[in-house]
This record gives sequence, C-alpha cells and structure tokens, in this order.
Amino acid sequence: MPVTKNKNPGKDTAVQGTNDSSVVSKVSAAAQGYFKDELLQHFVSKVSRRTALINRGYYVRWKAVDHCVKQFLCATNTCARRQILSLGAGFDSLYFRLHAEEALQNVIIFEVDFPDVARRKAALINGSNLLKATISDWDHLAQTGPAYVSSVHYKLLGVDLRKEKELEDVLHRAGLHWNCPTLVLSEVVLTYMETQWSDAVIGWAARNLPQAMFVMYEQIRPNDPFGIVMQNHFLKLNSKIHALCQYPNTFAQTQRFLQKDWEECVCMDMNQFFFSLLTDDERERVEKLEPFDEFEEWHQKCSHYFILTASNGSLTRQALLTLPSETPIPLIKLTLDQYSMSVQLMTESQCVEAVGMASSMLEPRLLLLTGGCGRQGRNSTAMLLMREHAGWRHAVIEPEGQKCVRLYHTMTSVPGGGAVILGGRTSPLNPIDSILKVTCSLRDKHNPKVLVSINEMVCTGPAPIPRWRHTATLLIFEDRNYLFVFGGRTERELVLGDSHFLSLEDQHWVNIPLEGCFPKPRHSHSACPYKGGLVMFGGLGKGGVPLGDIFLLKPTCIGFCWERLHVHPALVPRYSHTAHVIGENLVVVGGVWLQSAGVPGVAIINLISRNSVEISIDTSSVPWPLMLHSFCSELLDSEGTEVVLIGGGGSCFSFGTHFNAQPVTLDLSPMLCNKAPLDS
Repeated sequence: MPVTKNKNPGKDTAVQGTNDSSVVSKVSAAAQGYFKDELLQHFVSKVSRRTALINRGYYVRWKAVDHCVKQFLCATNTCARRQILSLGAGFDSLYFRLHAEEALQNVIIFEVDFPDVARRKAALINGSNLLKATISDWDHLAQTGPAYVSSVHYKLLGVDLRKEKELEDVLHRAGLHWNCPTLVLSEVVLTYMETQWSDAVIGWAARNLPQAMFVMYEQIRPNDPFGIVMQNHFLKLNSKIHALCQYPNTFAQTQRFLQKDWEECVCMDMNQFFFSLLTDDERERVEKLEPFDEFEEWHQKCSHYFILTASNGSLTRQALLTLPSETPIPLIKLTLDQYSMSVQLMTESQCVEAVGMASSMLEPRLLLLTGGCGRQGRNSTAMLLMREHAGWRHAVIEPEGQKCVRLYHTMTSVPGGGAVILGGRTSPLNPIDSILKVTCSLRDKHNPKVLVSINEMVCTGPAPIPRWRHTATLLIFEDRNYLFVFGGRTERELVLGDSHFLSLEDQHWVNIPLEGCFPKPRHSHSACPYKGGLVMFGGLGKGGVPLGDIFLLKPTCIGFCWERLHVHPALVPRYSHTAHVIGENLVVVGGVWLQSAGVPGVAIINLISRNSVEISIDTSSVPWPLMLHSFCSELLDSEGTEVVLIGGGGSCFSFGTHFNAQPVTLDLSPMLCNKAPLDS
C-alpha cells in the first residue's frame, strides 16, 4: 500500500462530512420503521425526516449490509473467535445493534476511521448513558488515540487507512487476530480514495486475512444521466468518487477483487438484491410504510449502487451472496442495432422544466402542455408550443375556466378539436376524480391569439375509481368515439388492471364486452391507437417489476379482444416511456429498465413482421444529461419521422433534482426508412 503525504486535507474533511449526512438519513429511515435501530439516534443532534425516496435508499443499503453480516455470523457460528473490521466506520451503529440482538458471542468489532471522526464518536458514546451502558468494561475516554474505545467486544480506532504500516500496527496492538475468520466491511468508503489507494487496501486485506469475507457497498454506472448527476454532486462536496470510473459496473468490480487475490467474488446491484434476496412480505411491508410515487428515481438509485462479497478460505465462501435460480430481475444482454438516433435542441430559448406533465397536439401546429411539477412546485398554468414560420415559440398561459394542477394524468386529443384530461394526482394520497374538457380557438383573424378553455365534463354512468399513471386512448367502435382507460394506480392499490369506456358523444361510462388474453395489472405503460383499437406496451407490474409484454386490443363484432403479441427479439422490460404508432411500427422512446446496462433509447417493433430493434440515442448535442422518464412526446409531422421530447427528470436520490431544461427533437427517418432489420 503506498504511503503518500496527504496534499489535500480539506478533501479529507469534506469526506468526513459525508458521514454526518449519512447518519442523519439512516436515523430518518429507522424512525419511519424501515429497520430497527433504536440507539442510532444518539449519534445525531436532531432527528430530521428525509423524503421517502431517501429513506428507501438508506433502507436497502442497511438491509444489504445487515444481510451480509448475518450470513457471515451464521457461517462462522461454531468458531471460537470471529472479527468484524469496519473500514471508515463513521457513526455506524453495528456494534450497538448486535449487542441489542445478543449476537456478539465470540465476536469482536474493530472500527477504523480518521482520528477526528473516531474522537467525535467516542465523545458521543461517552456522553450517552444508553450507549455507554452497552460497553460495561470501558470506563474512560482516551483523548489521544489511536484507540478511543477499547473493550472486550468493541475497539474504536483512529487511523488513516492509507497508511499501511500504521494501520497494521494499530490493529495488532488492538488485538486483531490475522488468522481468525474476519468480515471486512466498507460502506461507501474506499471510493473516496484515489483508486490506487483503494486497490491497495483491497489487496492488503487479501494478503493479511486468509479466512476473510470482504463486504463492499459503493456506486457504479458513472456515465449515464443519473451517474453524471451523482458524480457532479460529490464533486461539489469536494468528495470526488474515484473507483467507479475505473470499475464502472458489477463485472468490473468482481474482476477487481479477483485480481487483488480474493478467491471468489459475487457482486450485484441493489435492484437485484431488493427483488431477489428480500421476501415478498418484506417488500410489501416497505411499500406500506410511506406514500411513495418515485419509482423511476428509486430504481435508478438502486441501479447505481452495488453490494459485493468476496471471500478467502472455505469457511467464508459459505457466506457469499447467492442469487436464486429464478429471479424477477434476470439480466438481459442487449444487442443494439448498428444505427443510432440523434436528438437536437428544439430551439435555443424554450424552457420547459417539469415532470409528470401531459401533452396533446390540439392542432398540427399547436401543442398544449398541462400539469406537472417543476422547480417552483406544481404547475397551475399551461404552456403552448406553437409552430410558426420562424420556428417554434412557447407561451405560458392561464386557461379560462379551471386550472389543471395535477401530475401523471392523461390528456387525449379528441375528434372535433380539443382534448380530454383524466385522472392524475396532487400527492400520492390525493388522486383527482374530475374530468376536464380542453377547447382552443383564435380570438379573431386579426389578432391570432390562442384562447384555451378548460372546463369540467359532467359524465354519467359508473365511473372508474380515481387514478394516475394510467392510459386513456381514443378508440372507435360502431362508428362512435370512446376513451378507453386502462391500468394506473391509486392511493391504496399499487397497480390496477381494470378497463373502462367513456362514450365521448354521450359523456357516459358504458360497458363494452372484452375477451381474449387479458394483460396483467400495471401502471406507467403506453397505449397507442391502432386500427380502431390500440397497442399497449410495458409498464410497472405487481411488486414493482417492469413488464416487457405487448398487447393488441382489436375490435370485434361485439366488442374488443385482447391479443398478446410475441416479437423477436423480446424487448427489455421498461416503464415510464412514451410510444407512438407510425405506419405499421410501434416506436417506444426512453423509459426506465432494470435488466440491462445503459438506459433505454428507442425500440421499434414492426406490428406485421413482429420483429424489433433497439437503437441507442446520441445525446452529444445536448449540453445537459437527458433523462427520458416522466416526460412527454408528440409527433410533429404527418409522416411521423420527427418526435419532440418534452420535460422529464426527477429527484436523483440525495444528489439533487435534475430536469431536462428544454424540449429536444428526435429524427426517426434514418431508421424508419431503413426497413431491412424489421422486415427480415
């Protein structure tokens, strides 16, 4: 391990600050019941409630590390002595949790961190009667270190991990037995070091601990939009994360440990851990703890962190992470078509920063946006994008009549002009049941100002329960127009699978017979008009697992029939995408997936040949990370070769909120004109 004088002590201080933020978030998650850790609150001056997204993120981190610790303790339960060496432990409460669980039999915990952090932690322990009572054989505070706490089961040591000889000497004097079964624990610690130092620590542990298991929780995937926002966040904190650039995925991290002389290694991202190693009951328990509707951000957070176990010796091999033979999230190796599609800024001046909006082409040159939530909160105004000779311009408007303050609603263009707004929510506890009719007109031919009115529709018949993240698609049956509502979610039901028909001429909810192969319940899917019926793709299904199925809803002489469409190759499951039918092609844009590397680009499915291709999107012309989820898209030309993508983004865990700053256009003509991959 290199011994290098620290040239940036300010960076060390910034890194130590990440401990303070982390422990506050862990306390918040514990206070909301995500896990039980009653003594952790004594390491913060005030309990602060974090968002549900942050609580979930720290829950899955806590759960993964706890799972690995319990696996190690189970595998070594017959040993006369076991050790846990926690690197960069900060204010972690592992010793106190195991003490409360009476799980410290033959276990000694060694915690190592910067001397200042260890000194502060020792002072907090010494100032709390409850914490101090768990260490019955420690009755004084060592002010000078390096051992700030020294008892039979717990050693708190202040030493810089980058100083190998000093580290070895401190551990030796503290009583570490190098040949005993040892769990080496590193939770977002080594990545703050330059990679040569973190590699050296990993190799040092492999050389010195012949019966050991290494557990690491860190970041991966630095180069997609979420990863860029994540990196920029830590750079602003003067706490650059290093290792993920050289080891950007789970495969690279696995090879890293094997090349540093660990005998075996298993690594998985946190989506794999959450869906494969937690029980259905546990996942359902977590779902019910807090109102939650940030699935995209949750799954992206989990795809950018991993849990890793590496072992030396036959004993610790038994404690390695193992995936079940059948898992809801199998990894899919994606084959991208040779083509790529590029996006361009729509104009230089447009600014539409929001998520959860709805869009509708009221006229060929008039696009309306309603609802959503941006930097200033929920949008009460609407926005028009108008195509003129000089290009597109936008205008924020106050529609006449009612305001449309809602998220994840639908706005469906209807015959005769205008649109119908249905569903949505103001919060995950407050779905909206009103249905609104949108009309637009010009004031007069001499003053071409667009007037938009939004008024409530009074509909009769048995209405569906209020929902959001559903689809509402225009269908034609017996020469009449219907709005077909499918799926979504409510404040109580996480996924819906019911179907409803609204007669637009009568403004009446009616029953029309449905038969065939019914789709599973879902939300955040897409549904596009097609030959009097529709084609539906993807969505988030029961248990929060993305779906990759395609269904046709086809008109019959008495109603409609569902038919599942089998395409080749099968598409990677995804949700929160948009879709359009162009000719005989279903074009799917963006979304979130869990089962493949990278981020979704464009998928094109020929509905006749039933062949599909996946195409990447070149975003090099866009000066900010382009996040294609919770966004809108509309076709801009009659040929359907140009699509505008509007809004999108969201809360990037605890790294801040990112919104796509401007609409961008996507040119589909290179792929749609080259039909060979779809027709073969």
